[in-house]
Amino acid sequence: MRKAGEWVLRVLLALVFVVAGVDKFVGPMWVRVFNDIGFGQWFRYVTGVVELLGALLLLVRPATMIAIPMLICTMLGALLVHVTLVGVGVPTIAVSILLALLVGLGLLYRRSLA
Repeated sequence: MRKAGEWVLRVLLALVFVVAGVDKFVGPMWVRVFNDIGFGQWFRYVTGVVELLGALLLLVRPATMIAIPMLICTMLGALLVHVTLVGVGVPTIAVSILLALLVGLGLLYRRSLA
């Protein structure tokens, strides 16, 4: 049962990060956001690639220990930007939930290796 739950969480997180990654390339809101925070558009593209790559790696079980830290760092960066530049709101809660789910998946994965 734990393995099924782990896979459901993997697929769910992968879908979320695919949507978020693709949105970084096509979502007009992100052009403004990345300009406002001062990182420029190159960083928007890098973030989109990291989210898409992380999503794909989540679906390859041996690559989990690459995907999870990569996506956790991305969410920590997003959380830092929300708290210091953008302002705390509903998107901050979403980032925090994704961060918690990634940590939970990492713990599940680590436990399954033991």
